[in-house]
Amino acid sequence: MNSETFFLEIKHIDKKTGARYGILHTPHGNVEVPMFMPVGTLATVKTLSPEEVKEAGAGVILANTYHLSIRPGEDVVAEAGGLHKFMNYDGPMLTDSGGFQVFSLAQNREITEEGVTFRSHLNGEKLFFSPERAMEIEQKLGADIAMSFDECCPYPVTHDYAEKSLERTLRWAKRGKAVHTRKDQALFGIVQGGEFKDLRERSAQELVKIGFDGYSIGGTSIGEPKDVMKKMVEYGVKYLPEDKPRYLMGVGSVDEILDGISQGVDMFDCVLPTRIARHGALMTSSGRVNIRDAKYERDFTPLDAECDCYCCKNYTKAYLRHLYKCDETFGKRLLSIHNVRFLIHMMEGAREAIKEDRFEEYKNEFLAKFGDERGF
Repeated sequence: MNSETFFLEIKHIDKKTGARYGILHTPHGNVEVPMFMPVGTLATVKTLSPEEVKEAGAGVILANTYHLSIRPGEDVVAEAGGLHKFMNYDGPMLTDSGGFQVFSLAQNREITEEGVTFRSHLNGEKLFFSPERAMEIEQKLGADIAMSFDECCPYPVTHDYAEKSLERTLRWAKRGKAVHTRKDQALFGIVQGGEFKDLRERSAQELVKIGFDGYSIGGTSIGEPKDVMKKMVEYGVKYLPEDKPRYLMGVGSVDEILDGISQGVDMFDCVLPTRIARHGALMTSSGRVNIRDAKYERDFTPLDAECDCYCCKNYTKAYLRHLYKCDETFGKRLLSIHNVRFLIHMMEGAREAIKEDRFEEYKNEFLAKFGDERGF
């Protein structure tokens, strides 16, 4: 990657927590960190247009290598001019390697040194992913940031299995980097190692030796207790370079994001805000709202009086409940707009707090208002 087109510029570090505020420079624009990145698995953030995602304040959007390689196929996307043109999004994009989906969705996996043989979750077709294959797909998709192909260990797992998996993942990281040739695309390494301190530390140290444009913390938010997850992040982060972006993968709950920021993480993503919105669950400044509840039938107030999103500025809980009960697509769109904007707005507040050395206070105040029911 050309360091003139992709680099992290750290502007301020919170004096109490070590939380970082900075600017991530990419070929498709500059974005502030820490940030939350909406997930557009199939080159679309579900139910939302690219314009609506941008209006919500999003910078980077994610897309999924595994899913897009099956439908419509990476060659179709490449022929369209890459992901940005294919989905009409002119901001920065990131593609994961498909590793998590291979290990979580695919059936009958066979892991070898060469790669993973598995069957499609759609039709059972036999497929093969390797570091080289993942890089081939990601380079054709053409996002600003590509992820290394890794194995996401299940939780819990034995130290022996985690160690063998980690060593193979490191070898895969080297192989992926060796065939990554796009100068306009950054490549991130992924810290693995289960819940084990020695493995997480080794993973981070070895990835830094290989040398990547940024570093991700993987294998978290897969069923482990929150205190275990915090340690997983802690073990790896302290060995990562301060001048490179740090990305905690698959984390979208309020408390886990704020904890991650405290630990020096810059980037977060999750399908959670849009997924729970489609089921009527909303994040608000006063806690969780289940819009399907009967108490909202005649509630003609906004969903969240402190929110500035299109949904909250224009529609009432009563109307949103009506749409949800009628299974109207417009309702799912409005609820998704709100949840995405809620997390992005939270990150805007976090950035301001970091610049003023008051992130710890911001975090505690936010969680106190959000309530004890932090997870979804």
